[in-house]
Amino acid sequence: MNADMVQEQSGASVGFHTDDEHTWHRVHPVSPLVRGWVAVAAVVFIFGRNSLESVFSGGWDGNPGSLAQTAGAPALVILAVVGAAVVIFGLAFFLSWRFTRYQVTDEHVHINSGVVFRQQRRARIDRVQAIDVVQPLVARVFGLAELKFEVADGGKSALKLSFLKLGEAQRLRAAILARASGAVADPASPGQVHEAPETHVLALKPGRIIAAAFLGSTTIFALCVVVAGVVAVRWSGEPAILVAGVPIFIGIGAGYWKAITGDFNFRVAVSPDGVRLYYGMLETRAQTIPPGRVQAVGISQGPLWRLLGWYRVHINVAGYGADSSGHGSRTVLLPVGTLDEVMAVLGLVFPDPGVENPFAVFIAGLRGPGNAEGFVHSPRSARWIDPLAWRHNAFRATDTALLCRHGVIFRNLQVVPHERTQSLRLRQGPLMAALGLVDFELHSTAGPVRPLVHHLSVENGKQLFAEQAARAATARRIHRKEKWLAPDAGPVIEPATAVIDPVQTSQQQPTQEQDHGD
Repeated sequence: MNADMVQEQSGASVGFHTDDEHTWHRVHPVSPLVRGWVAVAAVVFIFGRNSLESVFSGGWDGNPGSLAQTAGAPALVILAVVGAAVVIFGLAFFLSWRFTRYQVTDEHVHINSGVVFRQQRRARIDRVQAIDVVQPLVARVFGLAELKFEVADGGKSALKLSFLKLGEAQRLRAAILARASGAVADPASPGQVHEAPETHVLALKPGRIIAAAFLGSTTIFALCVVVAGVVAVRWSGEPAILVAGVPIFIGIGAGYWKAITGDFNFRVAVSPDGVRLYYGMLETRAQTIPPGRVQAVGISQGPLWRLLGWYRVHINVAGYGADSSGHGSRTVLLPVGTLDEVMAVLGLVFPDPGVENPFAVFIAGLRGPGNAEGFVHSPRSARWIDPLAWRHNAFRATDTALLCRHGVIFRNLQVVPHERTQSLRLRQGPLMAALGLVDFELHSTAGPVRPLVHHLSVENGKQLFAEQAARAATARRIHRKEKWLAPDAGPVIEPATAVIDPVQTSQQQPTQEQDHGD
């Protein structure tokens, strides 16, 4: 599963000194302007629109003096309000900049902020899950960037610095990642780190990004809306009813725009710091995911993409949570790619698939159906409640991960490393109990990937529950370094009680939850 298309890319490394406890820094002085222009523009838009409405609603009798008299008062009001808004917002953002400072030590990142209500935040560098360098459109004009890094608590404690010079943000990212990796410092300059060079893996052409957007689920939804509109018009005989669909189509157009601009210029690279993702048209983002931070991987394929052999790859990363930003681009490892490209990016975050023939196993997982390559699917009794997909719903355990397959129209394959198992559950409603079926759920961190297997036999479900609990316990007891570049200090045994919930040991019997309904 290694990336065969990898090519070396050279890059200059720049030194950065970490801080002592008495050294603090401020963000760039232009930051108040970059953050505050939206508020001022909103005030100008609101009062400007009201002024124009008052001018035209008051009428004009052909006398220029009458128009000047009508527009004079609103113009003075606009100037006064906009001037006051500029002063108020400018003062607020200036004070915010003045009282915001940060430092990066060898162990922590400190950010102090707030004017009236002071806030002091500190994050352990070894718990950083991912780091993004974000450049909104206005920030790009000034050569600035926002540095945002996540810690492992569902995205509630994301720390960010808005805004820094782009080079400064990149050097700061390098310092944090170098400390998080446990890399041995140069004895000649112990307080200095260098940005790791990266290796290019793949890049997506704009044509594919645009085609993928128009062949996605948004188009299927748009077709359903059109069909519903035609039926409504023919049934009611009132073409004016189509006006109600205008807001819907505006939302559809916005969905296309977000999908295209969000994934534009997408490329993947790898470095000792981890996987680096670059994407965005108006707002650009350079995202770094350190090794071992991916909790689960999900590969999906819609019905229209099947004609072209395209897939989408999502990931769960502790700290990102459900990722409500944009269209969820931060949790996307590959927005659209061929099977070879999917295997290439999987090799970056999941280098050991635990099988001798990973390509054949993953093809069976993506395409199905049946028991090919060791997959275990639903029994024949599942045809009564899942007539189309019962042979597609299956699982396969390798030495390092559990693969969950489900769906026939929208295909899904989820991959969860054994040591990333958070908890397990068997779910069974009354109809499933009558048919001897259970649903198996494996809980990862919050994110778009939700591993599950529909409608297993009770025997297979219980066996998978017990075996996966044992595999997770074993994997979590084996030492996996948080500092991936630190010298190996030997294995560390973790307490078995910290493995999963509700299973405390591999000898316990699996539990089941009875749901009233399927």
